Amino acid sequence: MSPNYKFSLPVFVVASAITYIYFSTVFIFIDMWFGLTTSPGILNAIAFTAVAFMCVLNYVVAILTDPGRVPATFMPDIEDSQSPIHEIKRKGGDLRYCQKCAHYKPARAHHCRVCRRCVLRMDHHCIWINNCVGHANYKVFFIFVLYAVLGCIYSLILLVGSIYNDAEKDEEQTRGSFRNTYVISGLLLVPLSVALMVLLGWHIYLILQNKTTIEYHEGVRALYLAEKGGNVSKNFYDLGAYENLTSVLGPSIFSWVCPTSKHIGSGLRFPTTFDRAAGASMVI
Repeated sequence: MSPNYKFSLPVFVVASAITYIYFSTVFIFIDMWFGLTTSPGILNAIAFTAVAFMCVLNYVVAILTDPGRVPATFMPDIEDSQSPIHEIKRKGGDLRYCQKCAHYKPARAHHCRVCRRCVLRMDHHCIWINNCVGHANYKVFFIFVLYAVLGCIYSLILLVGSIYNDAEKDEEQTRGSFRNTYVISGLLLVPLSVALMVLLGWHIYLILQNKTTIEYHEGVRALYLAEKGGNVSKNFYDLGAYENLTSVLGPSIFSWVCPTSKHIGSGLRFPTTFDRAAGASMVI
């Protein structure tokens, strides 16, 4: 678990936004459109509550889960046949060593200046969860974003339906009493939905390519340098879209939307295309 429990303003903002959206959606939008005592109202309230619960659950797990700590005893073994790839420094070609943490870096690990330590398969440091997004909590972070997108779109649909239904009733007092809520909710939900959908799309792309955000930017630089030198730059962690997807979300489709992470391994070594080539040669 992450040891960083101190107050975080961004986390407070997110928690406040989730609380506001939930109560306005259930007790205003659904109630005004269907009525909370009707069957459609009850079903929509239950469905939205389930989405909100999963969103909050994954958010809390992403905050509290340690993203992945490099063991103090870690030492790369260059003669290990099970680890055909050893990442090296761009300059000098030495094995990657963190001077600040005083230990070697496993493949895909990076030092976080905010957390002040190396993080396994680090993607980025996220102020909205007051934690790094890394090997151990990447899946729950991704699922949190997924449920947040579903919740925002669901709430927007209920907001529009509530406004349309309210306008048809032509009740001036009712329209006036919730007008501010409609405006605030619209100003909050529309940009939030767009931003979260862009973030979700970005991480879907990264998962299908088996890259982190850091690796993507490093890959752009590597591709430029390779093309400049007449060479070819390749992502050796890319095992194909489906295998890349299951490596993050899990082998069972039923676990893809749940905060489970038993499948992720230690984070010190990751399958590569070399493993597939070695397996194929053994079959031949």
